[in-house]
Amino acid sequence: MGRITDTVKGLLIINIIFFVGSLSLGNNAFEWFALWFPKNDNFQIWQIVSHMFMHADAGHIFFNMFALYMFGSHLEGSIGQKKFLFIYFFSGLGAVGFQILFSYFQFSPGYQAYLDAGFSPSEINTFIQNTVTSGQYKVYPNIPQDVTENMIGAYVTPMVGASGAIFGVLAAFAVLYPNLPLYIIFIPIPIKAKYLIGGYFLLDLYGGITGQAILGPSNVAHWAHIGGAVIGFITMWYWKKNSFNDKRWY
Repeated sequence: MGRITDTVKGLLIINIIFFVGSLSLGNNAFEWFALWFPKNDNFQIWQIVSHMFMHADAGHIFFNMFALYMFGSHLEGSIGQKKFLFIYFFSGLGAVGFQILFSYFQFSPGYQAYLDAGFSPSEINTFIQNTVTSGQYKVYPNIPQDVTENMIGAYVTPMVGASGAIFGVLAAFAVLYPNLPLYIIFIPIPIKAKYLIGGYFLLDLYGGITGQAILGPSNVAHWAHIGGAVIGFITMWYWKKNSFNDKRWY
């Protein structure tokens, strides 16, 4: 997609440094820098940003950084460094908002069910902590098992990765270059950016609604991808509609 820009190069280096550092720190890295559910004791405010530079494994960081390399420099060359960084980080924050909102939808019904069953907030917290420690929990009458599992899952599952920010970049790219032909490895037929990136968005939307992943692992934070894409799309659409007059944006 052309020469790599200094901004994209910097983001690649920071992500790689974080990944290598997380390997040396082990679980402590995820405890400190992954984004935890706000009610989890591990949650810290800086995780809203730091999680964007954490990745679960080599495959995770490779595909995110490959997408950043392929699309980021081209996008930045068209809109300038400041607007590119705005889309990148604002999309990452949008991903946080969507994913945390989804986690609350998972957590709240179970929490309320235990309150209705006569548990105090401190007793619910003790129940969750014991479940996390032992990996087992007692099934209480009138509280569906899936409700408890959703509550525990939302509490213990951290969010990591630049995927939300990357999806914002992809969505912005599709808005700016909707008809640019793109190629997928092993498929020798060009696909317009709006169809390829839009199709990937629809797959994530399906995964977010159904909880079933068509592509990729089952633990993908689909709503984070959706949130990042929505923010990137809206931001780029607004700029293109109101500011694009055959001149660069800086």
